[in-house]
Amino acid sequence: MTTLLFRDDAYLREATTRVLAADAAGVLLEATNFYAQSGGQPGDTGALLWNGGEMPVANTVKGEGDAVLHLPAEGVVLPPVGAVVTARLDWARRHRHMRMHSSLHLLCSLIKGAGVTGGQIGADRSRLDFDLPDPPTKEALTEALNALVAADHPITTSWITPEELDSNPQLVRTMSVQPPRSGGRIRLVRIGDVDLQPCGGTHVASTAEIGRVLVTKLENKGKQNRRVYVTLEEGA
Repeated sequence: MTTLLFRDDAYLREATTRVLAADAAGVLLEATNFYAQSGGQPGDTGALLWNGGEMPVANTVKGEGDAVLHLPAEGVVLPPVGAVVTARLDWARRHRHMRMHSSLHLLCSLIKGAGVTGGQIGADRSRLDFDLPDPPTKEALTEALNALVAADHPITTSWITPEELDSNPQLVRTMSVQPPRSGGRIRLVRIGDVDLQPCGGTHVASTAEIGRVLVTKLENKGKQNRRVYVTLEEGA
């Protein structure tokens, strides 16, 4: 099991921890500030640094149970088992993922009553798919999103039990993916009085930090499946 430091502090750019295992499958740490690829959010990249060595991290993925594996770039030296390392994020990339992820929660709040059938977060472009026959225009969505961003709503987290979630199924917007239930508790992400839903990903602390966003494209991906693309405004 890996202690997931990003759940309590998404702004932790570096963390000191110890290597539990290191082989072709990846590097397992006691604790990590690196997010493991899941829920449409990419795994973090960066580097592990120790006395006399450095390993670029090409991706971060889930292992068995609650393990997190830091995948090395090809041909690099792995840290010794037992070594104390500094886990250093590619912060610019992670922060864009945080801003993008938070903007998608805002997008969810604007398209009420429609289930989310898929999604993907990227540093340059993100998307959500909705079970929706007639979506709003991209211009209307852009205007409404930026109004929520400008309102500077706080973004906070809390925890509930699986039983509490089962008694409030309307909290789950995704139709095909259920929120993680590891450790007997489920993490909720709240955006002011705008949105509340289970989520294990990383987010910014307030909507103002997202910056200006643009809805760039709406696609018809099936009888009722509508794909909405979002990007951060150029230079933001």
